[in-house]
Amino acid sequence: MIKAHRITTLFFAIVLAMALATSAQADKFSDTIAVFKKSEAVKPFFDNAYGYAVFPTIGKGGFGIGGAYGKGRVYQAGKLTGKAKLMKLSFGFQVGGQAFSEIIFFQDKRAYDEFTSGQFEFDATASAVAITAGVQVKAGTEGATAGASAGPATGKQAKASYHKGMAVFIHAKAGLMYEAAIGGQKFSFTPIGAK
Repeated sequence: MIKAHRITTLFFAIVLAMALATSAQADKFSDTIAVFKKSEAVKPFFDNAYGYAVFPTIGKGGFGIGGAYGKGRVYQAGKLTGKAKLMKLSFGFQVGGQAFSEIIFFQDKRAYDEFTSGQFEFDATASAVAITAGVQVKAGTEGATAGASAGPATGKQAKASYHKGMAVFIHAKAGLMYEAAIGGQKFSFTPIGAK
């Protein structure tokens, strides 16, 4: 029992270290947006979305009990409107650690307002399209699809569409995690100028 507690503590420390290590990058938000813009599957969302939230690095780790954390920014019509935090606690089969970027597109004002209401959580039906070197996978309760690629700028990407007014893409940065669902991710939002 004590050994499992130490392993869980170690994974949470790794998650925190991954999140803090990348916070020192000069312009991590524009760099992350540039990575997603290279994907043919993502480009149309930048052109047509009402707004989006971008998280340059989400650290995720677990051994039975898992967690994820990341800080992001929210944009509407290309202008920064606020900051967001992502947190997730999960139970069940999960082993490993991972760092990834995430972007959430809002189809319309209703979806944007829902996300920026202060406290928002993805339900169990939420899914994401992974834009990574090697393989793109869509994981969720609706089923799974996959395609091979040399990277985010080339190759066949998994098809993406809005679900409940939001479309989510992730880009794996490092690590291995045997659990890809985004259901249960909780977000807090602070508008620019608020303390």
